[in-house]
Amino acid sequence: MISDTPQAQFAAQQFASDNYSGVCPEAWAAMAEANSGHAAAYGEDVWTARAADAFRQLFGTPCDVFFAFNGTAANSLALASLCQSYHSVICSASAHVETDECGAPEFFSNGSKLLVAQTADGKLTPDAIRALATGRSDIHFPKPRAVTITQPTETGQVYSLEEIRAISAVCRELGLRLHMDGARFANACASLGCTPAEMTWGAGVDVLCFGGTKNGMAVGEAILFFDRALAEDFDYRCKQAGQLASKMRFLSAPWVRMLEGGAWLRNAAHANAGAQRLLAGLDGVPGVAPMFPVQANAVFLTAPAAVLDGLRARGWRFYTFIGGGARFMFAWDTQPERVDQLVADIKEVAHTQAA
Repeated sequence: MISDTPQAQFAAQQFASDNYSGVCPEAWAAMAEANSGHAAAYGEDVWTARAADAFRQLFGTPCDVFFAFNGTAANSLALASLCQSYHSVICSASAHVETDECGAPEFFSNGSKLLVAQTADGKLTPDAIRALATGRSDIHFPKPRAVTITQPTETGQVYSLEEIRAISAVCRELGLRLHMDGARFANACASLGCTPAEMTWGAGVDVLCFGGTKNGMAVGEAILFFDRALAEDFDYRCKQAGQLASKMRFLSAPWVRMLEGGAWLRNAAHANAGAQRLLAGLDGVPGVAPMFPVQANAVFLTAPAAVLDGLRARGWRFYTFIGGGARFMFAWDTQPERVDQLVADIKEVAHTQAA
């Protein structure tokens, strides 16, 4: 018999994943408001139209906007729209589409191959793209058609605007389309202090998947086509893939409140601040150091195995699937005092092990 109440599943806030967080007040209120009365189905409602217009206003361009349940579908369908089955997509070896989508990009594209570049920090570079795109051009090799970058990367780093422009330039030179996996897009905007337009279509991005789930929503991602010709029949792709919500207003309404009131950026800035708070608190702790620059809402720490075991013994949850270090993720609802408790526990365990 389960004795714990759902509310008591975690007695205290954890930082293993920003997916652990609940729904932010703005998104929750929007869903409640959309729940009043009846509305047309399959995206023909006023909430979906309003959400799409809010994206166009935020990005300052007449992009085509679609809504999906999750990032796996958003990224995979977006890439499939750029490719035929005999094409290939260039990505980093640590890209989520390569390591964590269970083959979904290949599945939804009917076989387009992912070409992976080995990079030390998870970032693609123009040179790496060029090497993969020009290494072979014979008919026996899947023809490179698109490039995908994750912003921020899976290692928590942020591509600068200059880096995105450089990648876009080589894509244009080689006839490749540029897709951005923005599961934490808002965190990157907050980190760079730039506008969404500057980081996407202004820098040469063709398609963006803007993550809502990790930004404080219950569920839902938005796919934005800045080159609208690429969106042809994308609504049919969504339907075929089971991503056309019959009660679409519950996917789209939260975006209205998130975008119009600025919660998307406030939530991201707060999450980023949690990462910086942890980083600052651990300065000088023996045996503990950041694995990568902390530029968004993720902190990867290297530490002796005994220190990590000690943290687990104290009830802390974290993952070590990238490079063996401990990953801590911060969300819209990060409690500063809980971050301080994590800092205190890391210090105590580390000093005990060093003694």
